[in-house]
Amino acid sequence: MKFTVLYGTESGNSEFIAQDLVDHLAGEGFDAELGDLQSTDPSSIDAATGPYLIVCSTHGEGELPHTAIPFLAALEEQAPDLSGVRYAMFGLGDTFYAETYSQGSEIIDRKLTELGAQRVGDYGRHDASSIDDGTELALAWVPGVIAELQAQPA
Repeated sequence: MKFTVLYGTESGNSEFIAQDLVDHLAGEGFDAELGDLQSTDPSSIDAATGPYLIVCSTHGEGELPHTAIPFLAALEEQAPDLSGVRYAMFGLGDTFYAETYSQGSEIIDRKLTELGAQRVGDYGRHDASSIDDGTELALAWVPGVIAELQAQPA
């Protein structure tokens, strides 16, 4: 199984977690590549290049991080049919901002679902107000995603 791990970040935390996921997947014998949402063309997203693991932070008042803005704009403009595309989402946020916690990832999640993609596994999250390490949470989250993907082959 080949994974494409995409990230949207403001400060670099999502990128670090995404890279750690790629390294972990490679260590488990999977083919995995890393990509930045800002340089990802939505027309290149299809079932053959996935499944996708998306790691996205939240910026400001529940907004997308800087590097995810071009991706969302292109998704909205192109509106590709993403039927058959499977993805899992890992969002970063801060529960101190309860009303906007993890909204950056949720914006991407809603748009992908609207275009026909199917989210698999639990919605992973990291709370910056906690003492938990984001990478450790992501590495604990990904086996459940893999198990669900393997249980429901494309």
